[in-house]
Parts: sequence; C-alpha cells; structure tokens
Amino acid sequence: MAPFAGFPDDSKYTPVPNLLFGSLLEEIDDPVALKCFLRVLWLHSQKRGARNVLTRDELLTDRTLARVVSTPGSSTEAALEFVLDRTARLGLLMHFKVDSDSGLYEVYVPNTRNGRRAAQTLKDSRPDLTITEVQRDAPEAATKPNIFTLYEKNIGVITSSIADVLKAAEEEYPEAWIEEAFLEAVRGNKRNWRYIEAILRRWNTEGKGDGEHRGHSEKVDARERIRRYGFPGT
Repeated sequence: MAPFAGFPDDSKYTPVPNLLFGSLLEEIDDPVALKCFLRVLWLHSQKRGARNVLTRDELLTDRTLARVVSTPGSSTEAALEFVLDRTARLGLLMHFKVDSDSGLYEVYVPNTRNGRRAAQTLKDSRPDLTITEVQRDAPEAATKPNIFTLYEKNIGVITSSIADVLKAAEEEYPEAWIEEAFLEAVRGNKRNWRYIEAILRRWNTEGKGDGEHRGHSEKVDARERIRRYGFPGT
C-alpha cells in the first residue's frame, strides 16, 4: 500500500465517541471488530428519516464492510455474522430482531445515544412490530471456543488433514495458549495455521511470559460499562 497522501481540506467528518480513543481502545483486542464498528458508525450517520437503523441485508451488501471482514475459505455472510456478533459482545453495537407481518428481520445500531434513539423511535413509531434486543454475554462470560471453532472463525474451512493437525495441537498445548496464539495472528493479520503453530512451538521451546497485558481491571470495567450502558453522552 502506498503512503496515504493525507485528508483533503474539504473532508467531511463523522462524530466518534471520545471514550473509544481511551481505555476502550486499549481493551478492544480485535482490529476487525473495531473496523466493523467504525464502518457501522459511519453508515448509521448517513441514514436519514425517523427509523434510521441498519438492516442485516444492508450490512451484507456494503462492499467496504465485506472487504473488512472477509477471510480466505469463508463466505462473506459467515464472516460478517461472526464479526457482528463479536462487536455486539463488546458492547459497541446493539442488535434487534424485528417480527413483522412480512417476516422476521434483523437490525443493528451503534450503541451510542443516536443509535439508541433510532431503536426507540422504531419501537414507538411501529407498535405493530415486535422488536426484541438480542442479549449477549460479555466476552469473559461466554463459552470459550475450542481450537476447531477458532480455526473456522479466523482462518476458514477445516479439511480432514488439518483436522488431525488441530487435534494434535489441542492435546499438546494449553487451551489458553491456543486462544492467545490465534489472537496474536489476528492482530498481525497473519490468519494461517503455520503462523499460529510457530507461535505455539516458540512458547513451548523458549517459555512463555506471564501475560501481564491481560486482565487489567480498569480495561474490563470500561468495556463492561459500554456493554451495559453504551457510550455516555453520544
């Protein structure tokens, strides 16, 4: 990628909650989820009208979002489902299921003041609709994924040959190491098993640090506050 030439003088701006640039930014360990949220934030800012929510179909057809979430071997729809779920678990997005006469559909809004107002406006203006917010556990409370789930979500389809490799790795390395190795690969945009396996082998040979970067209580508190109450004053 060539160096960015800079933003033109007449660039337009999109409001972003200040909290995102502080402790919450430190806590978000998934760059794809962060990109997803920023894109949804922008898409929502472009909406006009009383019911300015984003449907799942709208998000699926957004080309930029599709490029952000796509991974080799996985469909765009599956990748988007995973990233939207991850972003909602972080508390950055609100996810609603809408039951109408024409069927069931899903909508998303950023968990900001404007997003919450849009969701409330939809509820108030359409009493004929049954609108239910999809509740999710915080990431810490969620069931930990096994190595096969991590592979499918972050790399792609599991073949019979890779299944044997993953099974052997699951038996050889601690569960926490496997999760952290996948996370490190995602952070470095190195979504392939060879890279992850090299991390695990290095830790096994050279030893692994105590991981002080994990579990800072002030970071968890910030994320939990956003998950429960949204961005304050936004």
